[in-house]
Amino acid sequence: MKKRIFGLISTLIGIVFALAIIEGGATLWLMLEDGHYTPAAQLYERAQNTYVRDMTKGSSCRYVDTLYPHPYVAFVHHGNPPCGLSNVNNIGLLNADFPTEKRTDRYTILVVGGSVASQLVQEQPPPARHYLEEELNKRYVSPNGKPFLVLNGGDGAWKEPQSFILFAMYASSVDAVVALDGYNEHYLFRSFTEERLERPLSNFLDVNPFVADENFGDAAIGWVIGRVAGVLSHTPILDNSHAAYMIVRGIEAVAKGQDVFEGGKKKKTTLNSIFALPDDIKGNGEKVFQTQLGLYQKYERAIEAVAKDNGVKTAYFLQPVPSWGKELTDEEKRVAGGDLVDPAFYRRIVEGMMTLRERGLAMFDLGDIFKDEKGTIYADYIHCYRDSSPTKESRGYTIMAERVAKDLAQTWGLASKPGGQ
Repeated sequence: MKKRIFGLISTLIGIVFALAIIEGGATLWLMLEDGHYTPAAQLYERAQNTYVRDMTKGSSCRYVDTLYPHPYVAFVHHGNPPCGLSNVNNIGLLNADFPTEKRTDRYTILVVGGSVASQLVQEQPPPARHYLEEELNKRYVSPNGKPFLVLNGGDGAWKEPQSFILFAMYASSVDAVVALDGYNEHYLFRSFTEERLERPLSNFLDVNPFVADENFGDAAIGWVIGRVAGVLSHTPILDNSHAAYMIVRGIEAVAKGQDVFEGGKKKKTTLNSIFALPDDIKGNGEKVFQTQLGLYQKYERAIEAVAKDNGVKTAYFLQPVPSWGKELTDEEKRVAGGDLVDPAFYRRIVEGMMTLRERGLAMFDLGDIFKDEKGTIYADYIHCYRDSSPTKESRGYTIMAERVAKDLAQTWGLASKPGGQ
């Protein structure tokens, strides 16, 4: 009996010792990779941007588990258990419902764009702040004298033409539209890009039944191992383990490697082929850039055309990026990692879009809004930091809301409220 107990204890000690060696090795590896020690919890946070992380905080659900297929804008969200979001509205976006007709008790502004636009409007449930709506109602009088209502028309990974499509669907039920974009579009400007600007990002694959059916093996493998990674990253003890983090990172890398866009080399029709650039443009960095710039401008001009036809006011804002216009703090450098966009490249896109002012579009460049800020503004490579309070306070989004509201007041001729300035 004693030998048996001794053997069991020895085995347990051996297992613990082996796990300690694995954990120590993983910790050392990641220290060498980062150049310093980083807690596992921070590594898990760094693996997702703050928009994605906030959506699934406190659950084992992944961001993709909150998504729902949409026939026109590729993907939205759902409120269905077990991973649905509590504040999904009537069209699958977040917070206030979209009206069918123009409201007479509000001046309704639709803000379109990606996740930054969504956070500026405020995608989190009440009592989280609605930065832009609060700023407008605090300082300005709307054109119809009614309180401003700012609708969230942005979502994670959205880019043109999703913004144009959404606005075209609801142009007759809003008073104004504001576009806040630039960052998500820039991915399709890179020299090695082989598809047009309209190519949907990977979230589309995760929620599209037909594509999943056509490539079921790859899609199923990607979903299963991605789900495993999500569970591991939310398991007590393991979420503080460097070895577990490396396993999760490896699993997710395999999941992302299941390329269902391509759909097999022998298939004539794939998502890549549908959005493919002509052969004489592929591989030519300057031609790729000019082609995508032309498409990007086209969709902003299309918003303008639809807006004029429906008597809707417009304004367009190019969002700021951490790599230009602000001296980053050590914390911002840490959370942004190696994901910063090349500033010269991004600014060239901004400059190209700003030429639309010559065609009468109210284009604004937000690139310099944080130039005087010495504290931490960015929470990752593009989103502004928000604290953990119920109201989600954010100096970055507060500054952005102030600037956007001021520019809207000037271009739309909004009157200032007494004592509002």
